This record gives sequence, structure tokens and C-alpha cells, in this order.
Amino acid sequence: MNLRESSKHFDECNVRAANSQTTACPRTCGEALVTLLETYGVQYVFGIPGVHTVELYRGLAHSSIRHVTPRHEQGAGFMADGYARVTGKPGVCFIITGPGMTNIATAMAQAYADSIPMLVISSVNARGQLGNGDGRLHELPSQREVFSGLAAFSHTLLDAAELPQVLARAFAVFESARPRPVHIEIPLDVIVSPASAMKPAPAVRASKPTAHPAALACAVDLLADARRPLILAGGGAAHAAVEVRELAERLQAPVALTTNAKGLLPCAAPLLIGSTQSLPPTRAMIREADVVLAVGTELGETDYDVLFDGGFAIAGQLIRIDIDAQQVMRNVHPDVAIVGDAREALSALSTRLHERPVRPASSDWGAARVKAVRDAVMAGCDAAMRSQKRLIDTIVGALPEVIIAGDSASPVYAGNFLHDAPAPRSWFNSSTGYGTLGYGLPAAIGAKLAARERPVVCLIGDGGLQFTLPELASAVEARVPVIVLLWNNFGYGEIRKYMEQRDISPVGVDIYTPDFMALARAFGCEAASVDDPTALDAALRQAISREVPTVIEIREADWFARVPS
Repeated sequence: MNLRESSKHFDECNVRAANSQTTACPRTCGEALVTLLETYGVQYVFGIPGVHTVELYRGLAHSSIRHVTPRHEQGAGFMADGYARVTGKPGVCFIITGPGMTNIATAMAQAYADSIPMLVISSVNARGQLGNGDGRLHELPSQREVFSGLAAFSHTLLDAAELPQVLARAFAVFESARPRPVHIEIPLDVIVSPASAMKPAPAVRASKPTAHPAALACAVDLLADARRPLILAGGGAAHAAVEVRELAERLQAPVALTTNAKGLLPCAAPLLIGSTQSLPPTRAMIREADVVLAVGTELGETDYDVLFDGGFAIAGQLIRIDIDAQQVMRNVHPDVAIVGDAREALSALSTRLHERPVRPASSDWGAARVKAVRDAVMAGCDAAMRSQKRLIDTIVGALPEVIIAGDSASPVYAGNFLHDAPAPRSWFNSSTGYGTLGYGLPAAIGAKLAARERPVVCLIGDGGLQFTLPELASAVEARVPVIVLLWNNFGYGEIRKYMEQRDISPVGVDIYTPDFMALARAFGCEAASVDDPTALDAALRQAISREVPTVIEIREADWFARVPS
């Protein structure tokens, strides 16, 4: 690319901006954007500066917002995602026109599938050049249309004066609707246009929707008379741990959690089934429930039918609570539909149930039934899953406050079934929903930025790590001491097994595996190899005291040989 030619769009703009340093010229739209983001409490921006976004950085340099530079825009999106999952607040990205946006598309799709708040602010060609097909730098026929399907909305800012309103719309989605990515693209000429027409206004927060009293009354009637009530909770209830636990204990209702809801009940809670809705013992229990309350969950395939056998079913009456009115009607049709915020709706149900007699749960239900199901699940696990559970237990034993950000990898799949997280927002990964590879490392970086005081472990396979391996440099540069726990089976091991189970000769799965220890050190990280729980425990305790990332490699065959179950 000829830099002189590519930057000609900014010649006039740069002169105007330079003059503004010594005259009373109004701030630009790009500078005003940064100020507005500060009013919404934004702390980090993830992005790679380019000739089409440099004017966004003019205001950023002197703001309170810290910029983190990934090595690929997909990494920026995954970092924003990890930050958002830990905080519940949107991760923010500054992304270049064209290739930068197509690079971040996978991260946006993963966030969209998992209902994660993400604000993607991009440049786009000048207003007079949009859709002309002139072959200009980074030009797409319609960038907004490409990304409208990956966002709650995608908006082209045609007038700087509209910026406060568009940002207000974005944060209304994040805070009072089903949170998903929002894309705002700003034409090159609008980024540098004067911000004088913007009307100063405080950042107004929209309130969350509340449940309709009639729907609550119907739900209370069903729950009060239930003999075998059961709760299915999803990521939409991640902020409602107290309310989920209170209602479960009041009803003596067993609770099954999706991957994104892990930690809503304490690990040792007697009513906690776990996250085994795809396994026969748990499915049988769900079918026996006479009333099922599903809160903040899609009832989707990757949480309830990950074995893809179509065996999940709800036989009793179904109450659904969701902030998304359309989602209430998807997958499994409810008998009672409550549209509203999970915390508010659960609190209202508890209050109403406290005011009326509740029929006692059946004597063969509750904690005793949960224990039988959990025992049956463990009895049905093979040696590999038990061994991988031991690995995760070792992580939590060494680092009790740990956040584990996972990839699509074998021990992550085992953990999705068998691990009970100690707190909400402490276990998440990309193996559900959209199901991408390469998520774990950059997501862990974002999680560590969100929770500096807590240890953060990236649990990832050798195939997935090679997707985003250069983000080790980003972590070193940003001084983010994440721990990368690398499960090395020398290729795409899970896909190899999947092909063999279907009598397909494995092709394309036995990939070249580099020396990860040498690569880690070359990037400026510490590195170690371990093969049993004792060595892993020691390596984790050493890693937590360091100021740089640590890569700990575990070779699958060695671990299985030393930890058979």
C-alpha cells in the first residue's frame, strides 16, 4: 500500500486538526466520541490504528481511557468479549474500515450468539463515496449491511450532531435489552467534522423492562402447586445469583445451569444439578418435573443437546423468563411467558410466593434426587473426562478465585459438563453458541484487564492457540499476566475422533505442531511443561506471582498416562 496515496483523504483534515491546537476551532466528532465514551464509564478501547481511524485517536491520547493493541482485529473483538463477560459492561473496539471489520466479524458473531455487549466503532469511506464502487481504499459495497446481521443494530453516522443519540441507543441495548454487539460506522469526513452542533447532555440510562403482573400471577399459581419444580438458568440470569438461589430454596427446586450461568449456585449447593442437560440422567429428571422455570436461557442446542441426538424434552408445564420477547417463543413453547429482566422477575416471584401457601415438594424430589443424578452422571463419565476434571480441579485448588476463559478444546468440553464454578462470570468459553476457535487467549486478556486482582487462566488446545498465538505479544506489551494452560494433543484431536467415529479416514487434522515453549519465550513469556497435578499445582502458584504471561504446556498423552481418572 502506498502510504502517501492512502493518507490523501486526511490532508485537509490534518491541517484543520493541527490548527485547532492553537486556535479556538471546535473539537472534532472523533474527539467528542472519546469524551462521550468517558461519560459512559468506558475504561478500555481495543484496536489497531490505521489511516482511516487515526482521527479517533486524537482525543484518546489525552483521555482516561486506556488503549490496548491486539495483533489482529479478531483479537480485539475477543478481548472486548472477555472484558464484557467478567464485568457485564460493553467491551469497546476502534476498527479500521474494510479488512479490519471483516477481521472482527467472527468475534462479533460469537458475542451475538452469546448475548455479550460489545461496541464496535469503525470508520467508513466519506459520505460522498459510499456505495460508488470506485475502488477506494478499504471500500466495501455496503459495510453497514455486511455487519447488520452480527449486531443489535448497525448505524452509519451521517451527521456529527447525531452521535450522542446513537451512543445512547447503543447503551440502551447493553443495559436494558438483550445485550449484543452494536456497530457504529463514522465516515471519514464526519470523523473530522466540527462537534459544535452536538448538544451537551448527560448519559441517560434506560431502565430494564419489568414483568407484567398477570404473567407473574400465572407463574406463581403454577409454582405454588408444583410437587416437582425445576429451574433451568442461563447466562441471562448471570446477574441474579441471589434471586435464583432464594427461589430454588423456597421451592426446593433443583437447578441446572448453562455454561454461561455457571456459578449462580455455590459449588456445594445441594440443589445444584450442574450443567449436564445433554446427558441421560439429567434429561430424565427434567422430564419428571411437573413445572419447569427457564430463566435467561435460549434452551438452545449447545447447552441442551450438545450430543445432537434430539433427546432433550420438557414434559411438564413451562414458565419462561427472558428480556427478549422473541426468544421467549423460540425452541420450546411456554405455558407462561414473562418478558422482563431476570433479577426483577425472580424477585417478584419470590415476593409473591412468600405471601401465599406453597405446596411442599415431593419427598423424592429436591436435594436427594439431585445427588442421585450427579452420582449417575459421574458414573457414566469415561476415564478421559474424569482425568480432565482433575485438571480443572487442580486449577481451582491452586487458584481459588480464578477466572477460566476457554477455547473449543477437549478439557473445556469436559468442564462444561462437570465443572461447577465458584462464582458467576468465572467460567466461559467459545465452545457454545457460535463455537469458534482462537477465542481463549484474547478473551483471557480482556478478562484479566477487567479483574486485575484475580488470576485468569486461558484453557486452550494447540490447534486453537495457533489461531491467535501472536496475542501473547499483546499480553506482554499490555503487562497482562494471564496464564495460558495449553492442552497439546498435536492437532485437531476432537475432530479427528469425530471423523473416526463416523468411519472417515482422518484428513487435515494432524497439523504441524511448533515448539510452543520456545515460541512463548520468544514472545517474552515464561514457559513450563507439566504432566501431573502436583507439577501443575506448583507451576500455577509460580505463575501467579509473575508480571508477564506464563504458558504451561500439558501433553494430552502424558497427562492421561499419569492421571487415568
